[in-house]
This record gives sequence, structure tokens and C-alpha cells, in this order.
Amino acid sequence: MKKILLITVTFFTSQMVIAQGEYGAKFEQLGTQLPTPNTYRTGSGAPGPDYWQQQADYHINVELDDENQRIIGSETITYTHRAPEPLDYLWVQLDQNVRASNSDSPKIKTLSIRNDSIPTKFFQTYVLDDVDYEGGYQIKSVKDHAGKNLPYVINKTMMRVEIPAPLKTGEQFVLSIDWSYNIYDRMMVDGRGGYEYFPEDGNYAYTIAQWFPRMCVYDDVNGWQNKQFLGRGEFALPFGHYVVNITAPADHVVGATGELQNPQAVLTKEQLARLDKAKKNYDKPVIIISQKDAEANEKSRSKEKKTWIYHADNVRDFAFASSRKYIWDAMAVKIGDKSPLAMSYYPKEGNPLWEKESTIAVANTLKTYSKFTIDYPYPVAISVHAANQGMEYPMICFNYGRPKPDGTYSDHLRRGMIGVIIHEVGHNFFPMIINSDERQWTWMDEGLNTFVELMTKREYYPEYANGSETPQGIVGYMKGEKQFQRPIMTNSENILQFGSNAYSKPSAALVVLRESVMGPELFDHAFKEYARRWAFKHPKPADFFRTLEDASAVDLDWFWKGWFYSTDHVDIAIDEVRWFKVNNDKKQLEKRVKANKKGPLGGVEDKKATEKAIDFSQGAQPIVLTDMLPAYYGEFKNRVDDQAIRESYADANFYEVKLKNKGGLVSPVIIEWTYKDGTKEIEKLPAEIWRKNENEIVKVFSKSKEVANISIDPDQMTADTNTNNNHFPKREENSKFNRFKEKSGK
Repeated sequence: MKKILLITVTFFTSQMVIAQGEYGAKFEQLGTQLPTPNTYRTGSGAPGPDYWQQQADYHINVELDDENQRIIGSETITYTHRAPEPLDYLWVQLDQNVRASNSDSPKIKTLSIRNDSIPTKFFQTYVLDDVDYEGGYQIKSVKDHAGKNLPYVINKTMMRVEIPAPLKTGEQFVLSIDWSYNIYDRMMVDGRGGYEYFPEDGNYAYTIAQWFPRMCVYDDVNGWQNKQFLGRGEFALPFGHYVVNITAPADHVVGATGELQNPQAVLTKEQLARLDKAKKNYDKPVIIISQKDAEANEKSRSKEKKTWIYHADNVRDFAFASSRKYIWDAMAVKIGDKSPLAMSYYPKEGNPLWEKESTIAVANTLKTYSKFTIDYPYPVAISVHAANQGMEYPMICFNYGRPKPDGTYSDHLRRGMIGVIIHEVGHNFFPMIINSDERQWTWMDEGLNTFVELMTKREYYPEYANGSETPQGIVGYMKGEKQFQRPIMTNSENILQFGSNAYSKPSAALVVLRESVMGPELFDHAFKEYARRWAFKHPKPADFFRTLEDASAVDLDWFWKGWFYSTDHVDIAIDEVRWFKVNNDKKQLEKRVKANKKGPLGGVEDKKATEKAIDFSQGAQPIVLTDMLPAYYGEFKNRVDDQAIRESYADANFYEVKLKNKGGLVSPVIIEWTYKDGTKEIEKLPAEIWRKNENEIVKVFSKSKEVANISIDPDQMTADTNTNNNHFPKREENSKFNRFKEKSGK
């Protein structure tokens, strides 16, 4: 039963005044900022009934020339066209041309010279043209399935291939490309692939990536995604099946995307037995090629060659690593009804750290990511040791983490190595399976991946789950100068502060979304639904935004607008707190009864009620609850017991709290109440509390106990950038201490 009571309390007038402020622009729907749903992509965020995508299947023969550090390859591409419109030509990516003499990448760099640059960075940054390296592809031929030459035009990192007749829906076109390029020294030339030279034993370790001409994506949103590769924005690639024959020196060990098809031809009987044992061992890695074996290989200089044959189904790319220095270990991981192999390849320079940690980290990653997305579908997941690197491809990635020559290493190095392995292995899910357009939207792979990386650390390495990818860790970036920031929804090449914008901020945003807005249960279901819907497809930002709302029944447009489309930050301040108690004094009651003749909000405010309290020392202000006048009952025949209601509130404490949004980013409000008896209570208010005024709000709370302290976001769950204004009473001593920390850099 509702209690109807006339309350002549001045804080109600405050609520009315506040409501006259700015109305909820931040709560308007995204509307036309998102593309119109259609039969390809629905308003729910799911693929539509007419969704389609292209397919590119590859058969590649490649030779690694270890004497001249060169790649020689030939490939046959079978391109399946499923779009409803015909194609007049095909676009192919030539990523190695980013290092060709006519590349735009060095021309568009705008940097000032530093007088303390180290030589390698100086060359990489300022005088790449002077480095003794001839980059880019040498395209020998482009032919059709009958061996006839096809006309082509190379525009820097893109090649347009002319086809004899328009390619119609459902048709296939087969083309062959012969090519070669010089592998670069990663110490001198910045890039994702390349080689590392080891002068102590005269060997090379090759991490070969972006090494073959690859088909561009053609989709329903952009048509051809043929934006030039400028070095930062990564890749948009179609799925397909791969058969790759890799010829290397006979004493090399080759790890690659996919499953090895001819282990008997390239491994010894002992190595085969160890590999078979690894497939049944779920507890710890099995050494397939030991450090002793690798050290013996280092001394070998075989003139013979071996061909390693790898097959990979339903992948968007292919990479491999090759060296005579590699140690190799592996273990099985139970994922649903499958047991993929987690594996690592590393030279002795990576030990003992890599033998101890790498493959375990791979296995841990597959378990957590499968929990948050879909079960890992591929047969292997590989981590390869490569100096100063972190880069991902389907089923294989290249990661740093090298101990000192005596084998010792710091916790900082261990943290970095485990973090990069989780991150790069995690990229198997984003974007290798849930295949977003990295060239356009970096956050869709890096940001989502960084978030699940954090979830993996929380589960297996909690001591490392406190970096910049958390709400606490992103504060420094969020409160920085806005001229040096861009919204998350910014093209990869135009981002400022790349790591913070594309990795850390999206991850921190998703933590806030999961733990302060939606709750883990709703968020996890919706996030998993997005992964399920878009596995092995090409999602766009709107598909992600819409799916999370569709699968949770939570309106999140305000969240996407604030976190993803703006550079606003969270800074909620407690501006004022007023404490009230019900006053049952008869004289006050009579005074208020007379005042009520002027109306329900009539009467004269006490002077004390208009003063801005700095703490609770002045005690509570009185609330006078008068009897209900007959006129206010209207047509109701029932009557309430006014005195009984007054008595029921006799011991209650009412706290009127005024909050100000100083950062502009609307946010849930998490309040910690500390009572005089020492107990605490956490209360959460949804972000919609700001819907009628985005600048300030006033809310009244009823508490049975007296409050000693009020704090906003006590556990730093919302990325609030200024905790000094989050307390009542104010903490002047804390503010001074924080200002000292900021000035001193401590």
C-alpha cells in the first residue's frame, strides 16, 4: 500500500530546478550514426538471411633461401565470388611493398630529430632509404588457370588484376602469381616479419609474415577493402583453405599455420614419438626437440633441403617460422570435444623462461578465450620466440621475452612475456576467427582482444591483472589533453596515442560495461553471442554494438556514444550533501500547517537549510511532516494515519546528495556509505540517473543509521579521473598528497 503524505521539504524544490538543465543529448539513440539494417546485417546485430562473403583458397610453394635471406614463391589462388553483383577486376594486397622505394610510409612520417636517438632507431625512423636493403616484391608473372598472362596494375601496396570477363555470382576465378622478395633484418628495418641474426653461432631465425600476395576483402559494406597499407593499420582478409609447401635447409625446424602433413619426412623417429606423446599429455609440455638437439643443429650447415607440407582450413592468413636453432615443445589442451596442441618454438637464448612458461601460457589462453567466445576450433596454437616482437597470425604468433645470457630474468620480463603470449595467441579469436576489418577499426581486434587478455590474467596470473587495460589503469590517458586524443571510433592510421586508444581504452571500457553497467552474467552472455554470431565472418562495429544490446536487453547507446564516439572522461564530484531528520516538534508542526495554506511547497526555509555544509558536524536539518489536507486526497476515500507515519520515520536519516558530472562522460554512480558504527554499504545507481540532466543531479537517500563518510567509486571501477572530489566530508589532506604525487611523478 502506498503512503500518501505531504512533505514540505526544500530538497524537492532542488530536484525541480536541476531538471531544468541540459536535457539528455548523451542518451539519444545512435540512430543514423549506425548503418541502416538490411538483409545482409540485421538490426539485432546478427548476420541477415542474405549475408554472404567471398572465399580465397591458396596453394603455395615457397622456398626459404638461407644463404641470401630471400623468399621465392609461387601461388595459385582460387577465388569464389558470392556477392550479388559481378566483379570486373580483382584486388590483391602486396604488403611487402610497404618497404619498396616508392612506398608512402616513410614519406608521411612527421617527426622531429632527437639528439639522443640510438643508431638502429635513427635508421628506422629517419633514413630508411639509406639502409642497405632493397624491399618490395618482384612480381614475375600473373596468369590465369590456362597459363595466359593477366594484365595487372600495381599501385604501391595494392595490385589490380584485370580478368577477361566479369565474374558472376557463384563463379570461381583461378589465378597464379610468381614472386620473390628480400627478407629484412628486423633489427635494422621495422616490420612484422623478417629475420634475426645470431653472430655467436652464425645462424638466422626467420619469422615469415605478410609474405605472399593476398586477396583483399570484398564485402557488403565497403566493396573492395583496398586501403593502402601504410605500416600501422593491419589487415582485412577473406577466409579460405591453404596448402603450403615450405622448402628450407634440411637442418631447419619449420613451424607454421595449420597441421603438418608429412611429419615422417621431416622428423626423426624419436621426434615423432615425442610428438605423439605430446598429443596425449594434458599436464605439462613434452619436449619434442630439446635444447641439446637444437645446439647440435646450430653447428650443422646442411646443403640439403626438406619440404614441410602444411594444410590449414578456414583461415584468413598463413605465417611460418624457420631456424636450425629451434627447441620445440607441445602439450594437449582439452577444449570442448577437441584437444588442440599448444606448442612453442624457441632458441636456447629464450631459456629457461620459455621452456617454463610459453606453452603453459598458450594453453591457459585457449581455455579462457574459449570460455568467453567459442571453443577454439583449430588443431594447433603456436608461440614462437622472436626478439622485441609481438605479432599474430592464424594458429601461430611471434613473441618477445629473452632472459640475460646467464639465464636470469626479472619479474618485469616474465610479466611482459606472458602478457604478449596471451595477447598474440588471443588474436586467434580476434580477428583470426571473429574476422573484423583491422585496416579500418583497430579496436575491434586489439581492444576486444586486450579485454579477454585481462580476463585470462585474472584467471591464471592475477598478479599481472592490473595494467593500463583496466579502469584504474586508463585514468592517466583519459584525463590527458584532448588535443592529443581521438575517439575510439577512429581509423587506424589517424589515431593518436595508438596503444592507449586502440588497446587500453576499449578494454577498460568493456570492464566498466561488464562490471559496473551490465553485470557479468548479462555481459558474458552477450559477448559470447557476438562471438558465436560472427565466428568465421566479417563483423563491423554496428554488429558488435547491436548484438550486445540485443542479447542483454540493456540500452547501451549512451555508453557507445560516450566511450567510443567521444573523448569525454569520467569525473563525478560530490558537490554538496545535506542531512535531514524528521522533526515531530508540535510547534514546528503548527507553524508548517499554517504555511501549507500557501501550497504544498509553501513555508519559509530555515537559514540552516540554505547553508552549504562541509561535514556532518552541524547535525541534521529538520523535516516537518504535516497532516495531509483533505483537498490532497482527491477522490480517494481512504485516509492515512499521519502521526503513525511520522513516528515510523522518527529515527530515519535522509541524505540529499548533489553530484556534478565534470568530465562529460555519463557513468553509473557507485556510492560507498560508511556509517558511524564502522559498517559500510555499497549502493549502485545506473547511468540513466543522468538522463534528464547530464551536468548535475540531486538524489535523496534514506538510511536507518547515521553516516560518517560518503565516497564515490571507492574501488575505481568506473575510470573516474579525479578521486579527490569523490568524498564527503572533503579530504583536504588527501588532495594535497595527490597533488604532490602528480608534481613529483611518484
